[in-house]
Amino acid sequence: MAKPSEGEGSFDLEQFRKLLQLMEKHGVTQANLQKAGESWKVRRGPKQISVSPEVTYAPQPHVSSAPPAASDVAAAAPKGMTIDSPTVGTFYSSPTPEDPVFVSPGSTVQADTVVCIIEAMKVFNQIPAEKSGRIVQMLVENGDAVEFGQPLFRIEPI
Repeated sequence: MAKPSEGEGSFDLEQFRKLLQLMEKHGVTQANLQKAGESWKVRRGPKQISVSPEVTYAPQPHVSSAPPAASDVAAAAPKGMTIDSPTVGTFYSSPTPEDPVFVSPGSTVQADTVVCIIEAMKVFNQIPAEKSGRIVQMLVENGDAVEFGQPLFRIEPI
């Protein structure tokens, strides 16, 4: 974290404490701040570490198995790029419950096409696709809580 400098343009310690309280209250784990050439990245909570259990396979007698074909492996892997959440919040697929969804599978989008809204701390943020292509899959449901970097849509370049 950058050290706050004295004088104008520095971050106020009291505002920093309020930010931490808001982050805790709303379950936000990361915030990025920039002001007058100063940049802070604030994270709270333990660093997440993923541990995979060791897996061992016992030989199975009388079973003949060939390794999977390359086409089977490719079919199992998800296709296309993803549009990821730029923030923590609640995902909404339309501006209001009465309005049609911004995009659905089959929709063609440009980089500036709004694909959804994410509500974060009572602020409704319109999320652009940031990529051009065709939506092939919605990966979250309307009203779902989403995390920073979580894939929202699978997109295929066209």
